[in-house]
Amino acid sequence: MNSIYIGSDHAGFETKQKIVEWLKNNNYTVNDLGTNSLDSVDYPDYAFKVCNEVIKNKHSLGVLICGTGFGMCIAANKVKGIRAVDVIKSDMASLAKQHNNANVLCLSGRFISIDENIKIVSNFLNTTFEDRHQKRLDKITNYENQ
Repeated sequence: MNSIYIGSDHAGFETKQKIVEWLKNNNYTVNDLGTNSLDSVDYPDYAFKVCNEVIKNKHSLGVLICGTGFGMCIAANKVKGIRAVDVIKSDMASLAKQHNNANVLCLSGRFISIDENIKIVSNFLNTTFEDRHQKRLDKITNYENQ
């Protein structure tokens, strides 16, 4: 993996800061694309920034945080080639990578503790895709390319 691109809106800002710190402490290459304060912003702007970088930089991954993770996930999945998942438990993060080869992880800054969010990120980054699921992903890609 080359890089991790991370972004949040105002509701996910504090969680993003803690995750960035954890990532750096664990020797990940982190690209923080904002927001940089608690001032109100529009989550799609940050979702699109992160997702466009993930698409441009093969083998990179994205992490997006908003209040629930829902808005970021909806916006992220509008970007062709993105497979974003909104995860609330660490076991789900592993399955999202193993079965779906998710390339963007969406998190809740308001409803999930920082400790659980860090476990989610860790599982997401340390799980590999199982090739036996590729046929299903190919169907999604083929549909997306119509």
